[in-house]
Amino acid sequence: MDLRPARDLIPQALAEPAATAPRVQRAPMRALPWSGLLARGLGRASGTAPLPARPALRRTWEGVGAHRRRILLVSMLVATVLATWVLGATQQGQPSNPGRWIGDGLFAALFAWVCGGFLTAVMGWWSLRRGDPSALDPSTVAGRPIEADARTAVVMPVYNEDMASVSACLRATIESLSRAGDSDRFDFFILSDSKSPEQKRIERDAWGDLRAALAADGYDASRVHIRWRLRSGRKKAGNVADFCRRWGASFRYMVVLDADSVMSGEALLSMVRLMEAHPRAGIIQTAPRSVGLDSLHARLQQFAGRLTGPLFAAGLRYWQLGDSHYWGHNAILRVEPFMQHCALAPLPGSGGLSGDILSHDFVEAALMRRAGYEVWLLPDMDGSYEQPPAHLVDELQRDRRWCQGNLQNARLITEPGLAPVHRALFVAGAMSYVASPLWLGFVLIGLLPWVADAGMAAVTGQGTADALPLPVLALWASTLVMLLLPRALAVEAVIARGEAEGFGGRFALVRSAALEAVIAALQAPVRMLAHSIFVIGALTGLKLEWRSPSREAKDIGWREALRRFGVGGVLACGVFAWWLAGAPGEAWKLLPLALPLAIAVPLAVWTSRPSVGAAWRRRGWLLTPEESRPPQVLRSAWRHAGRERPLLPASAPAALGGDVAIASRTGAGAGWAQRTTVGLGLAFGLGAIALPEQVAHGGLGHGEIAAMNIVMQASSPSAEPRVVARGTLPLRRVAAPARATTTRMPVAADSQRI
Repeated sequence: MDLRPARDLIPQALAEPAATAPRVQRAPMRALPWSGLLARGLGRASGTAPLPARPALRRTWEGVGAHRRRILLVSMLVATVLATWVLGATQQGQPSNPGRWIGDGLFAALFAWVCGGFLTAVMGWWSLRRGDPSALDPSTVAGRPIEADARTAVVMPVYNEDMASVSACLRATIESLSRAGDSDRFDFFILSDSKSPEQKRIERDAWGDLRAALAADGYDASRVHIRWRLRSGRKKAGNVADFCRRWGASFRYMVVLDADSVMSGEALLSMVRLMEAHPRAGIIQTAPRSVGLDSLHARLQQFAGRLTGPLFAAGLRYWQLGDSHYWGHNAILRVEPFMQHCALAPLPGSGGLSGDILSHDFVEAALMRRAGYEVWLLPDMDGSYEQPPAHLVDELQRDRRWCQGNLQNARLITEPGLAPVHRALFVAGAMSYVASPLWLGFVLIGLLPWVADAGMAAVTGQGTADALPLPVLALWASTLVMLLLPRALAVEAVIARGEAEGFGGRFALVRSAALEAVIAALQAPVRMLAHSIFVIGALTGLKLEWRSPSREAKDIGWREALRRFGVGGVLACGVFAWWLAGAPGEAWKLLPLALPLAIAVPLAVWTSRPSVGAAWRRRGWLLTPEESRPPQVLRSAWRHAGRERPLLPASAPAALGGDVAIASRTGAGAGWAQRTTVGLGLAFGLGAIALPEQVAHGGLGHGEIAAMNIVMQASSPSAEPRVVARGTLPLRRVAAPARATTTRMPVAADSQRI
C-alpha cells in the first residue's frame, strides 16, 4: 500500500472515497421482505418457515438454556400469582368493579416484569460467584495463535462527530492492539455519513493526522482507512451494510465500534480467538463499561453500571447462553452469515412504527440465530469501554429513540423461524418502555376513588387504619427484597472478588451505593413520565419536540431544565398543595410521588454540572476501578484527547487504598451540600418505605400503595431485566484542531447509535 503522507492519498473531490481504502471486493447483501408482521402473522409464529439446518446433535448449552428458562418462567408465574392473590386479599370487602380488575391486571404484568429483573440479578450473582460451565470463557483461548487469513475489520461509523475525540479513541485502540500482537490481522475503517463539506474536511484532516501520528510512533498506519458514503440511508445499519457490500468479502470478522468506543488489544484478540474456536458463533457481544465523564449524572451511571451492571449482564448470560442479543457496538460479528442473513428490509406501513428499523441490533441478533449461528454475551471481559450520557436530558433523548425502536421490533414477534428467546427479547424491549404508561395507568386507577373520597374523609374526620394487616406486610417485604437485594448482592460480589479498593474501599463502596440508590429513586418518576410521553408519541405519530442540547454544552441550564421538566414539577406541586389544603393529615403520603417531580428541575441542573461530579470524585464518592486504576488503553485515550489528569489530589494518595483514609477525609472534609443531599435522600427513602399505610378511607388501600411502590421501580436501571449500558465516548468532547474550527459543526453523535 502507498505509504505517502496521509493527506496526499486523499483525492481533491470526495466523490472518490475508495482511494482511501483497500481494493473494493463487492458482494451482495440483500434484504428479504418481512413475512410475519404482528398485524397479520399471529397464526404463523410457530414457524411456517423452519430454522435452517443445524448440526444433528443438540448442543449441551441449548438443553441447559431451555431448562433454565423454564425455571425462570415458572418462578415468575408463581411469584406473580402469589403477589396478585395477596393484593386481592387486601381488597376483600370492597366492591368489585372494572377499574379494580384492570388495576389488578396491570399490577400482575408489572410485578412479573420487575420479578424477572430481580431473578436475573440473583442468578447473575450466583453465576459470578460459582462460574458458568455452559458459557463462553475467554481464558480457554488465551494465547491461541490466530490464522493469517483470519482478517478482522474494525469499523467505526461516525456522523458529525468531534473528530479529535474519535481519533483519540481509535488511536488508543490501535496502539493497544499493536502492543498485544497480531495487529497485521486487523484493518480499521472510519465510515462517515457526514454531509457538510466543512465537516468532511475536518474528518479528512483528523484521519490524516491520525495516520501521521501512528506512523511517527512506529505503528502501521497503512491499515487505517476512511470512507464517505455518497448515498446515505438507514443510519448506522445502512452504513455498516454499505461497508459489507464493498469490503465484507475480504474479512472473516467485523468488530463494530461506536464513535466513543475504546477497546484494548487483548479484548479484540480474545474475541477473534473465541470466534475461531467456536465456528458456530455468529456474534459475540461484550458488556462495555461506562467511563470518562465528570458530571454527577454520568458518574452515577458509571458507578451503577460498574456495580450492578455485571450482575444483570451475567444474569442475562445465565438465561440466554447462545441465544443472547447484540447491542450494536463493542461486539464481533462473523461477516459471511451476517451478510447472508442479517440485511434488514424496512417495515411496511406508515407512522412511527414503520420504515427503517431503528433498533437494528436486536433484530440482527435474532436473524443470526435464526440462521443457526450462536449469539453470545461476555459480561466479564475487560477492555471494552464507552461513555454514558452526560446528563438526564441526553439520557432521555437517547431513550426516545430506543423507545421507538423497541416498539418497532414488537411488530416482528411473529416473524417465522425466530428463536423463542428472541421473541421474548422483543417483548422485553418493548416492555422496558411500555411499563411506564402501564404504571401511570395503575396509579390513576387507584387515585380516582381517592380523589372522590378524600374530601368526604376530611369532612367527616374518618381516619386511617391503625395497623398493617399481615398480607400487606408480606407484600411490602417482597418489595424491599426486590429493590434492595440486587444492590446488596452487587456490593457483596465486589467485596468477595477483592475489588473494593477500586471503588475507594468498602466504606466508600457502601455509601456510594446508597447515594446512587437514593438519586435513582428520585429520578424514577421523571424517567417514567418521559417514557410514557415517548410511548404515546411513537404509537400515535405525534411530533413531540425533545431535542438534545449541543454536544458542546457542559451542563443543563436552568431555562433548558424548566422547558424539559417544569410542567411536571408545577403539576406535582399543584396537586400536593390542593391535597394539603383539603386533607393536611394525608397529603404527606403523596411525597414519594410528588417530590421527585417537584425537584426535577434543580436536580437535573445540579447533576449535570461537571464541577459537582468532580467535587464528589475528589472526596472519594462514586469511584470505579477504571478511575482508581485506569488501564493503559484508557490512559492513552485520555492523553490523546488532552484531558490527562490525576484521580485524586496528591495530598491524599492513601485514599485509593483503604477505608480509614476515605472515612477521615470525607467526614469533616465533605461539603455541607453532600451531607445535606444524602440526609434528605435517606429521609425520602425511609418515607417511601413507610408508605403502605391506609391512605384514605375508601380510597387507595395497603395493597395498592405497596403495589404502586413495586411497579414504580420498573423504570429503575437496577430493576430492569436488561443492561442499560448501550451508552454513548469514554472521553470528554474537546475542540477539534485549530484549522478545523473555522465553522463549528453541530455534533449529533447519537443519531448514529440507534
